Amino acid sequence: VQLQASGGGLVQAGGSLRLSCAASGSFYSINFMGWYRQAPGKQRELVAVITSGGSTNYADSGKGRFTISRDNAKNTVYLQMSSLKPEDTAVYYCNVNVLYSGTYYQYWGQGTQVTVSS
Repeated sequence: VQLQASGGGLVQAGGSLRLSCAASGSFYSINFMGWYRQAPGKQRELVAVITSGGSTNYADSGKGRFTISRDNAKNTVYLQMSSLKPEDTAVYYCNVNVLYSGTYYQYWGQGTQVTVSS
């Protein structure tokens, strides 16, 4: 399974960005899709996750500002980020949990840099 993430960049505080991550390869279905982030010197942390049925869960840091969604036909997950803050600066990684031959596997994307200037 390959994950191709895009949409990161440099934005001023208060601005918006939309991240996308498309999954391709051999799998039967995708269960969870999510976004994590890792800031310099910090551990990787959950940003948001969405199930195959559309249920979502957000870290407190992004509630009310971030929206996760997915297009199951395109095997793509999105993260719409608004009202960005300098503390949102991090490398954002997509993560998927796929079903293949009766077993679930987890994959990570290559990461996309988000930089929010003050």
